[in-house]
This record gives sequence, C-alpha cells and structure tokens, in this order.
Amino acid sequence: MTPVELSRTVLHAVRCAVDEGQLSVVVPERVVVSEPGAGGCGEYATNVALQLARAAGKPPRTVAEILRPRLIAADGIEDVVVTGPGFLNFRLGQEVDPLQDLVREIRAQGRWYGHGDALAGQVVTLRVPYEVRAEVVADAVVRIVATQGGRATVQYHGGRAAVEHGELVELRPVPAPEDPAPLGPDAARWALLHPAPHDRPRITADHLVQREGNPLFRVRYAHARVRSLGRGAARLGFAAEPGPLHTAGADTAVTPALQAPASQAPALQAAALHTPLSDYPRILTAAATHRAPDRLARHLVTVADAVLPFLTCVLPIGEEKPSAAHRARLALAEAAGTVLAGGLSLLGIDAPEHL
Repeated sequence: MTPVELSRTVLHAVRCAVDEGQLSVVVPERVVVSEPGAGGCGEYATNVALQLARAAGKPPRTVAEILRPRLIAADGIEDVVVTGPGFLNFRLGQEVDPLQDLVREIRAQGRWYGHGDALAGQVVTLRVPYEVRAEVVADAVVRIVATQGGRATVQYHGGRAAVEHGELVELRPVPAPEDPAPLGPDAARWALLHPAPHDRPRITADHLVQREGNPLFRVRYAHARVRSLGRGAARLGFAAEPGPLHTAGADTAVTPALQAPASQAPALQAAALHTPLSDYPRILTAAATHRAPDRLARHLVTVADAVLPFLTCVLPIGEEKPSAAHRARLALAEAAGTVLAGGLSLLGIDAPEHL
C-alpha cells in the first residue's frame, strides 16, 4: 500500500464512522500520513484523531479507537496501534509487487531473459533468394529461433532443394529498393528488419538522424541513457537494487481530486514499463515461431518509448540524497536496458554505451 492509498483508506474509515453515527464531524478534505514520531511504531502514522477530537466532542484516543477496527480490516494493513494522545500508527502487510519481481527476474537472467524452449528440438530450413533484405532477415531469424531452443539454417534458391528433416520455410520479404550499405551496418539492418516483410523498406538517411522521429535512434538512445545513469549513480555512490519506487515516509496528502504527490510520480511512470518488459518473452517466442524479426524490432521501440520518460527521475536531483527509491528506479531502468541490448543483439545491431 502506498502512502496515497493509505490516506484514502483513513478518509474512508472516517466517512464510515460518520455515516454509522459513531462520529459527528465534518469529513476532512485531506488526511496527512508521515513517518511515525517519537514513541510511534510501524511504517506510517497520522494525527487525524487529534484533528477530529474537538469537533467530535471526544478525547483523541477515543476517536482513534473508533477508527482503529475499520482500519485494521482494510486490505494492505496488518496492524494499527494507538500511541501517545491518539496517534494512529500503521504496520503494512507485505504485498507482492509484480514489477519488483519482474525486475529481479530480468536482473537474474540478464540477456537470457525471454529465452525459452518453445521450439526445442525443431529444425528449420530457411530458403531465401540472393537478395540483401532476405539474407538479413534470415540471419536475424536464425538468432531468434535459437533463443527458443530451435535451430535454423539458410538455403539459397538454386541450391539443394531437398530437406532431410525439419521444416522448410520460404523467406521472401519485399526486396530493398536499393543498396542499404551506405547507411552503415546498424541503420541498414534496422531499415530492412523493422518493416513487416510485406512492406517495402525505406532506404533513406532518416535512419541516421538523431531525433525522436527515428525509431532506431530512440531505441539506442534509451539504452545509452540507461548506461549513463548507471555511471552517474556509481559516481554518487549507489547501485541498483529492486524495491519500492516511491519515497517511503514522505508527507502525503490526499486532495479532493485524489492527486498523487510528487514522490509517487516515478511509480506512476514506471507502471507503463511493466507490460512492455513482461511481454518481451512472448514477443520473442512469436518472432521465432512466425520467423518475424520485425515483431521484435517494433517491440523494442515500445520498450524505449515507455522507459524514456521514466529516466528523468532515476537519479537524485539537486540536494536530494540517494535513497532506496533511487536504487529501485535504477534497477528498473537497467532491466529495460537489458531488454533493449538483448533485442538489438538478436537483430545484429550494436547497443552503444554512449550516443
């Protein structure tokens, strides 16, 4: 449970006590939770009972005891203790955070993340014409099929037609309109692999321009930014470690519009990364099964577009000190960088540390 969710829960408990006639007060517009003070316990505390006591005509501890059973019954709260004149102290339950688990999985597997055995034991012969795009696509398919435990070989038209065992696949993507070699190896491969096989590839200098409109630039730039953040964190004396992405203990208020505080912004931005990262194994399997490296290329663009807005909040800003939240944000960013580097490698494209 995040601080903003806890604040909502406290407001809901007050509202229920009022509706049931146990408290006769105006439900406040906001409730603040913060770190417990001296004599407190748990992860968070609130003085809402003290704020309501005069209007309720009851001692603060009595108000707190009225609210306590409702708060204990709420999901995510393990215990509520009343301390001092009437402070409510919260011990939160241990929740499963799927994003943290995903980051740990990616960190443990590294560039092997997404590899599996969907094609284990399968042998595929790729028959291709003597044409540059077909050859580049076949080369990427060989790499991608191997990630799923299969084996692919390339056979050119005009060669031996018989296939002793395994599957024969005809690879005939729409040919390149011109020689892509002047673009350089990385941009040339991207220009040939990113479009679907039935689409005509564009062999233009747009693939070399360093701007947002160039998908290849966004993917490589996102990877380079992640690596740069790792170097910056090392200079500040901290390293990546999966964990909560918000700053625990920060003062948190709930406004009528229920807007998240600034400390919650990184967690909200990070949520957009969960699906692209968790989908990567499925995309890799589909690319291998359908002999479609374009699916992988387009998914890398999705990952890059999701991670780039998040990267601005990874390192401490100004006088801010590195915290557990910064370590967790760096771990998530590095997980995205791992996926980007692994995917580019499978396409035969360099993932630079600097760009």
